[in-house]
Amino acid sequence: MGILGWLGSLGRSEAPSAGPAPALAARASFEGAQFASLNDPALLQHLRDGGLTQSGATVTPELALKNTAVFRCVSLISYSIAMLPLHLHRNGAEKEKATDHPLFRVLHRKPNDWQTAFEFRQLMQSWALIEGDAFAAKVRRGDQVIGLLPMDPRRMSVEQRDDLSVWYKFTPPSGGHRWLPARDVFHLRGFTLDGIRGRSLLKQAAEAIGLALQAEKAAARLFRNGMIVGGALVMPQNRKLSQEAYDRLLASMEEREGSENAHRWMIAEEGMEPKPFSQSAQGSQHLEMRSHQVEEIARIFGTPRPLLMVDDTSWGSGIDVLGQMFVRYGLNPWFEAWEQAIWRCLLSEREQDQYYAKFNAAALLRGSMKDQADFFARGLSVNNQQSFLHQEEVRDWLDLPPRDDLPGPITRKEERNDPPRST
Repeated sequence: MGILGWLGSLGRSEAPSAGPAPALAARASFEGAQFASLNDPALLQHLRDGGLTQSGATVTPELALKNTAVFRCVSLISYSIAMLPLHLHRNGAEKEKATDHPLFRVLHRKPNDWQTAFEFRQLMQSWALIEGDAFAAKVRRGDQVIGLLPMDPRRMSVEQRDDLSVWYKFTPPSGGHRWLPARDVFHLRGFTLDGIRGRSLLKQAAEAIGLALQAEKAAARLFRNGMIVGGALVMPQNRKLSQEAYDRLLASMEEREGSENAHRWMIAEEGMEPKPFSQSAQGSQHLEMRSHQVEEIARIFGTPRPLLMVDDTSWGSGIDVLGQMFVRYGLNPWFEAWEQAIWRCLLSEREQDQYYAKFNAAALLRGSMKDQADFFARGLSVNNQQSFLHQEEVRDWLDLPPRDDLPGPITRKEERNDPPRST
């Protein structure tokens, strides 16, 4: 059954009595975005959120992502969330992976028939950053989730009723709408002030992004339309340029407009001498403003500047510290948001005390090979120190297979120096 047909079977008995407004047959288009009709709620949302900023730029998700700093921040965070292992574990001292649970495969391998787990999490995280929310419809077998179907947040509205229950209204591209109860929707929220909808980082920082877009447009217009001026042509004293020479010079300068003609030689008229310009203060301020807007955008998303490929002096030994800071303060809040949303939405009440989801961020927090070697040496009781690691644990962290010539793994129920148990 297709997604729209499957959605059609949800929420029928609970749907409000008011029917959907009739959809117009014509499709609407605005600034490159396509909508099913003029009644499409995505069009209304697009018009509501796409207003002019004080800089004069219209900031929409599509336009904002054309800024390289915004695109890098969104792709960096969403790729980081997508590439890390996400496992379902059983509660207990052993921290055992629940590989026999259907949700384990959904989270770790295949959420639906057309996406991998990487693609699904990358899409959902990008939505959460850009729109403030990410939604997915749940496919269940009994009370267990066996699939997740992503739903465009621009076509979703959320309503909390008088009894405090939360309902979701989804509008498919074909028109109409379908009400879904909270039990049928996986909802990942971003920063929120009402507990119902998340706040879009792009909308919250529209002025900073708009200023960056305008600075890029100004630079582009300079190369497209303007002549790259490097100096002035000066007549000798007591000399006047004839009209014929002036016309030839003007025509020559007009032919040199555009970036493809920059820095080409010009024929001076009647003894004119070139005098080059030094870099103006206005040009320096333009470069400083563009650099400052990169910093503003990095601040919005909590991304260190070096991770945006900005040539800072912090490259080198300090990059490991910056990477750890990014994981702790930029990614950890999203790890927690995902893990608790999975616990809230994808586990039944009877399963919530038995299972939990966990990202494995150890690979992002690893130091250099020398730092890892020192840590493993201390943990394995090198130089007569007290051990707290086992060889197989270290090999597992390094993605190496087990070895038959090593002692068996030590469980948390047994200590390595425990006396043998009596039979």
